[in-house]
Amino acid sequence: MAREIPDVDQVTIGRAMVDRRTKDLIKRLQPGDIAVIDHEDLDRVAAEGLVEARVGGVVNAAPSISGRYPNLGPLLLAAARIPLVDGVGPDVMDAVTEGQMLTISGSHVLSGDLLVAEGQRQSLQSLETQIEQARGRMGEELERFAENTLEYLRRERHLLIDAPDLPDTGHEMKGRHVLIVVRGIGYKHDLDVLRRGGYLNDVRPVLVGVDGGADALLEIGEKPDFIIGDFDSVSEQALQCGAVLVVHGYPDGRAPGSKRLDDLGLDYVVFAAGGTSEDIAMLLAYERGAELIVAVGTHNSMVEFLDKGRSGMASTFLVRMKVGPILVDAKGVSRLYQSRVRGIDLAFLVVAAFFTMVVVATLTEADNIFVEGVGLFFDRIFD
Repeated sequence: MAREIPDVDQVTIGRAMVDRRTKDLIKRLQPGDIAVIDHEDLDRVAAEGLVEARVGGVVNAAPSISGRYPNLGPLLLAAARIPLVDGVGPDVMDAVTEGQMLTISGSHVLSGDLLVAEGQRQSLQSLETQIEQARGRMGEELERFAENTLEYLRRERHLLIDAPDLPDTGHEMKGRHVLIVVRGIGYKHDLDVLRRGGYLNDVRPVLVGVDGGADALLEIGEKPDFIIGDFDSVSEQALQCGAVLVVHGYPDGRAPGSKRLDDLGLDYVVFAAGGTSEDIAMLLAYERGAELIVAVGTHNSMVEFLDKGRSGMASTFLVRMKVGPILVDAKGVSRLYQSRVRGIDLAFLVVAAFFTMVVVATLTEADNIFVEGVGLFFDRIFD
């Protein structure tokens, strides 16, 4: 049977880059590459990474929207006009080798004239239809999520009641603002607003990067004071920047991030506690006497937790109950905080004004007329 010839607009050619972990693949992508992934329910943060890498197309072994919940990641690809063929099956991960030239032709994935995979070519319309259908099934997912959360609450209520066994970090947080950065939704915008608004320079908070959040701080020219997490998505450059490294250990004795740090010969401490790495970052700041915890990119909603592959949010719920009185979202800080004029700036202004008066007193009448004209011009601008 002859294959239907697609429109020219549906043909994309590029170098294949292959990885089952999308966040690892994003680090290696170049503009125009075709990302071959196995990512069911493509989350928003991963999709943002693919868009920022300016990929030529995406081939997903799994359904980008399974229908469990309305994940919005695929819509970002469609909005950026990046071709997406998904549901092609797991065999594509072995059938395609990294560096191989691929052609996305409609719903087909070709290597030369050889068909290597076939799936569903997604469009903005098809994705919106699937998301709408997923919204209709949210009740079932919400019920499962609530049941899992309640079960975890019974097991992890000690997070609210007990004082954790804190590691000796050798760094003072007492009475200071602590900025905790997670590479979650909107983290780049929020960090940029805090930087441009003067908060980072004027307040100089303790900077805590949760895994890849450390790289987010380095990207804006700030060195993290702490890096906390499993260390599976943070660069070696960040690990060697001089920050205190805190491995998230678990109550059963596991500390997955320690192996990588041992291999690199880096010193670290272990903080054993249940919950997520961003949870223990907040616990550490709270128990060390932080005056205010400012959160960037942290996860707060059911959809965000499902995007992260978590079936409940008990630990996050409990930790936020505990630290709530001193916890604010970065969006709130950027709206409330305004940079103030410092005393030294005012002193410089007075000196500059005095110097100007001396200069004006020595000018000729013609010079004075010119200066007065310039002054009137600026008065009209600033009125």
